[in-house]
Amino acid sequence: MAIISGFIFLCILQVAIPQGLTPRGPRPVPGRGDQPGPTPPPFPPNPKGCEMVVDCPIRLYFTIDTSETIALQESPPGILVENIKEFTKIFAQHLADEEYRGQVQITWSIGGLHFSQKQVVFSQFSTRESFIRSLSGIRYLGKGTYTDCALTNMTYEMTRHSSGRKAALFAVVITDGHVTGNPCGGIKVSAEKAREQGIRVFSVAASRNIEETGMREIASSPTEVYRDDYIAVEVVDGRPRIMTDSIDRIIKAMKYQAYLECYKHSCLETPGIPGPKGYRGAKGTKGERGHLGSKGERGRQGDPGIEGPIGRPGQKGEIGLKGEKGELGASGAKGAAGIPGRNGTDGQKGKVGRIGPPGCKGDPGDKGPDGYPGEVGDTGPQGDPGEKGHPGFLGKSGPPGPDGDPGAKGEIGNPGNPGLPGEKGEQGSDGAPGPRGEPGRRGGFGPMGKQGPDGPQGEKGERGLQGARGRPGEDGLKGAKGDQGLPGPRGQPGSQGSHGGNGTMGNPGDPGPRGDTGPQGPKGDQGRQGFSYPGPRGPNGDRGDPGRKGPRGSRGECGPKGAPGDKGPPGEAGEPGSQGEPGERGPRGEPGADGDIGPVGDPGLTECDVMTYIRETCGCCDCEKRCGALDIVFVIDSSESVGLTNFTLEKNFVINTINRLGSMASDPASLTGTRVGVVQYSHNGTFEAIRLNDANINSMSAFKTAVKNLQWIAGGTFTPSALKFAYDNLIRDSRRAKAKVSVVVITDGRFDPRDDEDLLTYLCNDNSVVVNAIGVGDMFGKTQDDEILGSIACQRKDRVTGMKRFADLVAEDFIDKMETVLCPEPVTVCPDLPCKSEPDVAQCEQRPVDLVFLLDGSERLGMQNFHHVREFVQKVADKLTLSRSRTDRMRARLALIEYGKQNETLVAFPLTHDPAIIADGMARLPYLDSSSSVGPAILHTIDNVLTSRGTRQTRRNAEISFVFITDGVTDNTNLEEAVVAMRGAQVVTMVLATGSDTDQEVLMKLAMNDQDAIFKAKDQSDLFQSGLFDRFLQWVC
Repeated sequence: MAIISGFIFLCILQVAIPQGLTPRGPRPVPGRGDQPGPTPPPFPPNPKGCEMVVDCPIRLYFTIDTSETIALQESPPGILVENIKEFTKIFAQHLADEEYRGQVQITWSIGGLHFSQKQVVFSQFSTRESFIRSLSGIRYLGKGTYTDCALTNMTYEMTRHSSGRKAALFAVVITDGHVTGNPCGGIKVSAEKAREQGIRVFSVAASRNIEETGMREIASSPTEVYRDDYIAVEVVDGRPRIMTDSIDRIIKAMKYQAYLECYKHSCLETPGIPGPKGYRGAKGTKGERGHLGSKGERGRQGDPGIEGPIGRPGQKGEIGLKGEKGELGASGAKGAAGIPGRNGTDGQKGKVGRIGPPGCKGDPGDKGPDGYPGEVGDTGPQGDPGEKGHPGFLGKSGPPGPDGDPGAKGEIGNPGNPGLPGEKGEQGSDGAPGPRGEPGRRGGFGPMGKQGPDGPQGEKGERGLQGARGRPGEDGLKGAKGDQGLPGPRGQPGSQGSHGGNGTMGNPGDPGPRGDTGPQGPKGDQGRQGFSYPGPRGPNGDRGDPGRKGPRGSRGECGPKGAPGDKGPPGEAGEPGSQGEPGERGPRGEPGADGDIGPVGDPGLTECDVMTYIRETCGCCDCEKRCGALDIVFVIDSSESVGLTNFTLEKNFVINTINRLGSMASDPASLTGTRVGVVQYSHNGTFEAIRLNDANINSMSAFKTAVKNLQWIAGGTFTPSALKFAYDNLIRDSRRAKAKVSVVVITDGRFDPRDDEDLLTYLCNDNSVVVNAIGVGDMFGKTQDDEILGSIACQRKDRVTGMKRFADLVAEDFIDKMETVLCPEPVTVCPDLPCKSEPDVAQCEQRPVDLVFLLDGSERLGMQNFHHVREFVQKVADKLTLSRSRTDRMRARLALIEYGKQNETLVAFPLTHDPAIIADGMARLPYLDSSSSVGPAILHTIDNVLTSRGTRQTRRNAEISFVFITDGVTDNTNLEEAVVAMRGAQVVTMVLATGSDTDQEVLMKLAMNDQDAIFKAKDQSDLFQSGLFDRFLQWVC
């Protein structure tokens, strides 16, 4: 019996030994991943005969971040990289070959690389001493951070060489978790590939300024072991301290994990007799569901996503139930008569007006100045007697000529053309008195002659023939055809106008050449009045026949009034010509009958009519702000330490500042106007520029597009070299002679230590360049370096501006300050137009208008601005002439709608003419203070305000106007459908936008793509300014 009991005991012992020695499944890792103190070892002590020690090689690889975000965290730049090198050196010195627990022999081989946008292997796997010597070869790389590529290269280096026993693979990645790009697939993908190759990665923070999410993505699982708040360097009292505690904890965890991987207890295993084949076991039951894991920590806020596509228009909502009829409000007391308003300023271009009734006859214009008398012509030889001409100016009396012999009475001939002046002859002897000659043309002042004897009295000549009618004047140049205006709604029939007055007399045409004498014509029309001044002297021509009457010319376009010319110098006195021979007397013609009275001419356009038309149909008459000849260069930081969000804020600052400086020079080569250039910089070789003399930058829209297309470089910070680049490439060779040059530099005040510090004052070598430095704290919360900013601004402290964050760049008060700095003395230029008159602000007296205000009551408005808007609507209601009753077909009615998020719409009051209802509705209107969705609000207004259950609430022939008070930052849901619905309802829209942070694309959609329908102001309080308010009323009425 004892033998049987002993045999059973040996069998049980044989079965129990392998069950107790073979580990089953992964050992749970308690605590921080190190071996806990009180827990027993996983295997029993080695029994006698099992004292063998297992080799356990460990391959450790360091991956060190030397990008710009690491190097610029501490001052001086690059000092943190040196501290990390010291941390790595101490780490390697703690690694010693040893026998661990008497069961495994640990040996170390170490390698490493450092990285930014590229990766540099500074040590292949080698001994501890060789690795420490290689650490001196690490140099700060700068530029961006591609951590995923570094992990990929690390995995390749750790797995490409494997010989002998398989080693335990560990990696230590020292970084801050911040990345600027993922060209190798991202951190998660690269870290997962490393784990698949058996590499366990410890994530060590370079300092306390880290991105924890990125650090956890790098670390292996569980993160309690491989990301146990490990840190390399901590700044204590302004001095860096190497965290050796992190080194000891990482080495301890490595040894224990390597021990679990290398050691396998197998010395007591003995082969036994194979047992019989067992029966097939029953199918196991389904396992129970595991316990619910603990809730994870809240992740950091993600970066802003890219703008998504415009959503599809939603289905039209159901028509809401008709509300109950409100109580009739009490009739308000009649207000006191207001004082007469002041004359407003000239408004901007208005809408194309409707055709009005004929105007009253204007006052007769002032008499124009008399023309200058013509030059004195030379006395020519006496020509043939001509027809009687137009009466000329009274000439000066000439010297008396010698008495001639009395001749036979001759017929009065046509006056001859003046002959060419003859040469002055010698003084002849006194001749016999000749016959009295015909009156000659007015001659020049000759020398005083001797007193001649009196001749006999001559007979009076007969009346000459009537002069031929001058040819019609040439037609004026036809003006360019204007753009076709938008058809307005049909106006009310006007009252019968009075008969128009006679038009002004047109200018006479130039005198034509004399034609040949023709046969006697029929009875002619009464000729038009000829010129009242003598024409220029022409050459002698043959006597022409009378021409036939020409057709009446068409009425020419009225041209602008010409300025009076300068008075010419007096001409030299002409010499008297030789006396002409008397001509033959022509046949006397019969006097013609009087012509019929011509038709009344059309009234002509006055100069003021023409200028009024020009001002109404083009925008060339608006006032314009000018800063003179100004060249502005913005130098903006595009390095990694700035970050993508802050770089976008820099670009918005440039655009918002230029918006304040008026129009840009349309021609970059022009000597006047504003030109703008931009330089974005990172490390050498990455500088990009928008040049001052770029021919493509000829408008504000072209400049904005060029700035928005600038891409974040995310590299190093070479500020001094960027300043040199800006001067050499943008200012020196393209500056204009009389232009003021201003440079605005935006940076955090730190730069790469490898750059030339002496170049910080490069712009100061030119005294004509004004440099303004704006220092902004970087992405780590470090404040700007005032000493470096002072060097950039040429030691002018008044030109240095510091701010804590980049968002302050686009603040309204800072933009105002920069506007004053860059354009201290702006000049507002208005066109010098004749016929200026004060604007007559219409108040919708003679036309029907149904005016609907749609107020954006979102959280962006604010309670104070909400009160301003309500006061503005009340002022509009007080200023407009409201309808007198519900049946009044003229004048204005108002409605006010406030909208917030989708399906959140409040009707303060529907279309009404009652001032009491308007005042009560605005007093009861609450502030929604929610999000904004304008599309559903428009559809709700069309379905419930303009109509109600299919019944039209607007008046027939009334203009329906929607006035949007919003900044355009809204949800685009159903916006396209709403715009189509407004067009279908024939709604005229306008937008009142306040502030600088507006969505121009949405504003243009609400304004039906009419830029002139968008009225902008700095804030809601500016809505009450007389200029903006009067322009608003002009647009509405």
